[in-house]
Amino acid sequence: MEKQKVMKWLLFLLLIPAALGANNREKYNFNPQWLLHVGDVQGAEKSSFSDKKWKQVTLPHAFNEDEAFKVNIKYMTDTIAWYRKHFKLPKSAKGKKVFIEFEGVRQGAEFYLNGKHIGRHENGVMAFGFDLTPYINYDGENVIAVRTDNDWLYKEKATGSRFQWSDINFNANYGGIPKNVWLHITDKLYQTLPLYSNLQTTGVYIYATDIRTKTRKAIINAESEVRNEYDTPLNVNYEVSVYDYDGRLVSTFGSESIQVNPKETVTVKAARELENLHFWSWGYGYLYDVKTKLIVDNKVVDEVVTRTGFRKTSFGNGKIWLNDRVIQMKGYAQRSSNEWPGVGMSVPPWMSDYSNGLMLEHNANFYRWMHVTPWKQDIESCDRVGVIQVMPAGDAEKDAVGRWWGQRVELMRDAIIYNRNSPSILFYESGNESISREHMLEMIAIRDKYDPYGGRAIGSREMLDIREAEYGGEMLYINKSSHHPMFATEYCRDEGLRKNWDEYSYPFHKQGAGPLHKGQDASAYNHNQDMLAIEFIRRWYDYWRERPGTGDRVSSGGAKIVFSDTQTYGRGAENYRRSGVVDPLRIPKDGFFAHKVMWDGWVDVEKEHTYIIGHWNYTSDVVKPVYVVSSGSKVELFVNGKSKGFGKQEYRFLFTFDAIQWEKGVIEAVSYDDDNKELSRYSIKTVGEPERLKLTLMHGPKGVYADGADLAMLQVEVVDRNGDRCPLANNMVKFDLKGPAEWRGGIAQADDNYVLAKELPVECGITRVLIRSTDKAGKVTVKAETAGLQSNEVSFTTIPVEVKDGLSKFFPGSQLSSRFDRGETPSTPSYKDSKISVRVKSAVAGTNNETVANSYDDNELSEWRNDGKLSTAWITYQLERRAEVDDICIKLTGWRRRSYPLEIFAGDELIWSGESEKSLGYIHLSVKPVKTDKITIRLKGAAQESDGFGQIIEVVEPHAGDMDLLRVKGGEKTNKELRIIEIDFLETLQR
Repeated sequence: MEKQKVMKWLLFLLLIPAALGANNREKYNFNPQWLLHVGDVQGAEKSSFSDKKWKQVTLPHAFNEDEAFKVNIKYMTDTIAWYRKHFKLPKSAKGKKVFIEFEGVRQGAEFYLNGKHIGRHENGVMAFGFDLTPYINYDGENVIAVRTDNDWLYKEKATGSRFQWSDINFNANYGGIPKNVWLHITDKLYQTLPLYSNLQTTGVYIYATDIRTKTRKAIINAESEVRNEYDTPLNVNYEVSVYDYDGRLVSTFGSESIQVNPKETVTVKAARELENLHFWSWGYGYLYDVKTKLIVDNKVVDEVVTRTGFRKTSFGNGKIWLNDRVIQMKGYAQRSSNEWPGVGMSVPPWMSDYSNGLMLEHNANFYRWMHVTPWKQDIESCDRVGVIQVMPAGDAEKDAVGRWWGQRVELMRDAIIYNRNSPSILFYESGNESISREHMLEMIAIRDKYDPYGGRAIGSREMLDIREAEYGGEMLYINKSSHHPMFATEYCRDEGLRKNWDEYSYPFHKQGAGPLHKGQDASAYNHNQDMLAIEFIRRWYDYWRERPGTGDRVSSGGAKIVFSDTQTYGRGAENYRRSGVVDPLRIPKDGFFAHKVMWDGWVDVEKEHTYIIGHWNYTSDVVKPVYVVSSGSKVELFVNGKSKGFGKQEYRFLFTFDAIQWEKGVIEAVSYDDDNKELSRYSIKTVGEPERLKLTLMHGPKGVYADGADLAMLQVEVVDRNGDRCPLANNMVKFDLKGPAEWRGGIAQADDNYVLAKELPVECGITRVLIRSTDKAGKVTVKAETAGLQSNEVSFTTIPVEVKDGLSKFFPGSQLSSRFDRGETPSTPSYKDSKISVRVKSAVAGTNNETVANSYDDNELSEWRNDGKLSTAWITYQLERRAEVDDICIKLTGWRRRSYPLEIFAGDELIWSGESEKSLGYIHLSVKPVKTDKITIRLKGAAQESDGFGQIIEVVEPHAGDMDLLRVKGGEKTNKELRIIEIDFLETLQR
């Protein structure tokens, strides 16, 4: 008997190597052939449940997608929805591990396989997984059922707690399963998935250390969490192969053999120095494939391919370095839903690349995703196109305690583990509002545990006085620092509909006309496009002025809210937010081109551009201002070749020509430097009468796939006889769709925004519509017609996609190429020093000398103030050296509502006198340059109080510690107060 046991054991050991080498890991697209029912149904979790009448959909698919941009966010349907899927595994899967990966559901969901409850997930944001092995039927049909609940007020089952980020203002509620689902089949010895929720596993971690950008060298490190679910120990070799972007093998290296015991989970590591590396950068999405293999008895048991990139970062002295070059953040606070009309967030990967690629088209360099972690598709898209990301976990508008804080910590953990191999993520955001020092330290500990070598700063909004934070920045105001970098996490909340050119042409939108917002004037949320673009220029000027190179304390830039118009909380006439530089279908507004001019450089402008805001189709009685945005020092305007002189320069980049008589023809702007050398030019012309419709089909690189989820975008323009778009056309266009496709439509101004309508108008001569494939391949034809103009039609044939037993090997994102528009990181400096700081050695004041250092301590939550008496309202600063200070940069408490009457002296000589201007942070006082080491600032009368930025509204609670006195009770009581937050003394170089 004992001998028989030994023989069986030996036979088992002999069979293990054969089993190990029988097949490698398989990944399947699990999106096809789901069935959807909106509403709760008894018994839908059972395998035997009859679902023949349910609607077939391909994931990702929000059950309430029809409401995207059709209704106000707060009216989005929140209810129970069931998803079911029938599938079979290939015969090769028998005896192997089976895992399912959901990229996310909204909000909570219960999961069943073959009638058995396998788990729950509730945070509504992050990816998670389940081990299906114990429940799977290897020999026949399986049924997976998912009961989703996207109740706005959904409560965690175990605690009864809501989720802070399920906020009716910010987080558009695309319910059900709006993200991808994947199926993984592995050996019983396997590298785990990076899915901590439910599986408690961390996957593969690839990172670079000892990065030397000049010699293009770095040590490439690979770590894999490995689990052995055999009943015997295994000696495992770990092998790593690195392939470049073109698929060429760069290097193979490995580690010593390690024994992994039964049911044991270990981490295996290997590293090697590599040379001739290409470093990921802004506008340079260079990615490597790193293959990590588990080898037993010289046979590959498991292989995982991780697409990643390598880059060097550094954060400090108020600046951000990427690959040893300083970069100023120039981009957007974008809603993580990144949604489109009629489909919400669930778009194919090529559309993510198209949308995110527009960032490069106008020289933006980063997204600060808002409130919750974006889905994997957008993160991978930014890797490819070369756009930096600030990745949040989850938040609303304040720090949290109790279970709310616990939920945020868990979400940050999961998000870091899942996304830590993405080179485009440079920042982890711990909160959309400031968090406590203790909470900041807790978040840092999570980063250090799960991503200690990723080169990512972790911080939060604000964090103005918490040194442990590795970055910070306000929501609306200007911050500077000589310590950790500060960039605005949201700025410029103004809104404007793309349709509204100006007051002089159709639809003759009077600037600011629109309904009140909460009973208050809302003109800033109902701009026409001329004024919206000007506001964008004006607001960026605040950050440009404080850029690196302007002293020790600098701003590292800002995120304008938002990139594309969004269904989330708006304040204007429409039921969605129109703060974007593109509309919901990513058609650019003039602000898009204004930023293109101002942002073409890592810090300083590196390439010259000029752009004329608006169009040139008016009537002969129109005399109007013409606005030009240019990087030049001066701009000359020509109408039909005749000079109209030079524009008035404002906010550095804006040039205004006050009263230009319209003439049919060409208007041209030419920019020059200070030596009158031409730098750039731009022209627009009068377009002829509308003649026909022009159609342009937009789709993925190889066409439209018949997978039930791919989308084609059709651009429709009204053009003249020369093919030029007619900027004032608003024709109603009727569409007819034939073939195996589903109409998803477009958007235009209306109560329901024409969402899903087959008849809708162009606006400013252009619109776009979406057509979704079905799972049947064939010819699709779309005809567009409008009264009085030539109609047009376009056809395309969808490409078949093989699906067998509910599984597919078609991965639409795998066909997408990286972008290399901007090339590798330049080795030259990104800015030229224009000002240098003259530091303060000491200071004395008329009173409160114990806090006088607060006025120059690099802490924007501290201030010096006097006691309300004019006789004490002064400070004298002793500088570290004698200098010809010509610029005093100062942040005065109550900056947006209070004007201080000031006198400034160099020694005894008056060098400036006047009223300080209201601002969104810092002001600059151009003082008479006198060589001195002693400067006194003195109040000469009572401050004047009124809000200079009354329509800038924050959705937060007032708090007494705010230096913006607008939100502090009693903040309007000024007396004869002098209150200074920060002051910098600057010398201009090469005056």
